[in-house]
Amino acid sequence: MSEPVLVTIAASLASRAFAGLYALVRAKFADDPEATAALTAAEGAAPDSPQVAALSEVLRRAEAEDAAFGDRLRREHERVTVRQTGRVNNHVTGNPTGPVVQAGEINGGITFK
Repeated sequence: MSEPVLVTIAASLASRAFAGLYALVRAKFADDPEATAALTAAEGAAPDSPQVAALSEVLRRAEAEDAAFGDRLRREHERVTVRQTGRVNNHVTGNPTGPVVQAGEINGGITFK
């Protein structure tokens, strides 16, 4: 079973949310038809889909075989996601159909109309 961060990365790849991350993985998989097929199959798939799960497993294997790739993959993922040290760390993947809020602290309520 893949780590949650690899599932998050796979979901980001499926949505092509981050071009640099996608390009890194696409280049790594260029000579591997099975891995490329998993990447292609996951495109547009829901974050909890079997295709994204399969892609996260392919990423896990790629990391195990090539530690340098794993480091680059995680660094690129960190670079493209928003982080507030000691605060909130949200990852929104897929295609949200409703409002999304990311906040460090909220005093009072939030209303969506």
